Amino acid sequence: MKLYSYFRSSASFRVRIALALKGLDYEYAPVHLLQGGGQQFAAGFKAMNPAALVPVLDDDGSVLTQSLAIIEYLEETRPQPPLLPGDATDRARVRAIALAIACEIHPLNNLRVLGYLNKTLGVGEEQRNEWYRHWVETGLATVEAMLANDSRTGAFCHGDMPSLADVCLVPQIFNAQRFAARLEHVPTVMRIHEHCLTLPAFAESIPALQPDAE
Repeated sequence: MKLYSYFRSSASFRVRIALALKGLDYEYAPVHLLQGGGQQFAAGFKAMNPAALVPVLDDDGSVLTQSLAIIEYLEETRPQPPLLPGDATDRARVRAIALAIACEIHPLNNLRVLGYLNKTLGVGEEQRNEWYRHWVETGLATVEAMLANDSRTGAFCHGDMPSLADVCLVPQIFNAQRFAARLEHVPTVMRIHEHCLTLPAFAESIPALQPDAE
């Protein structure tokens, strides 16, 4: 199993956590998103993923893209320990939290979007960072409401075992902190984030500990 990853990529971070939670060994293949105009645009990499995005997971010749699709694949092929609850309603809740992060917050803060704001629209760095902070703070406020107002929230986003929701939450907080986003308005989110980092699967997957970390 080989994971094409960039240490600072939130999407790659999600997959690293999922692989670690499931105890799966893999080869780390770094893809630097900035060097040389972006290694993700190399012909060999685009042949695997035409979107030129990380992560890509090669599982014995099966090449998979999109972090949530990869994690769902791992859940189906290596179901233990589970990252989704057994009950359909609970699974829908966990997916909703995960998607609120991966589809509502993260795309607006993706490297491609920030680069377009800078290079094409001529937005200054501070304005770009204000864009980032606005969307991450607004999005996390929604996640906070989803968590704080539901009795199914436990030590983690759903109960007392880590799930797909936590796998998405932790990387988003790392990015939020990197851009100095306001986080005091999301105490439940931050409590869960801090608890997740007490688990080796989360703590050992952080960007600073990856082979390509700068």
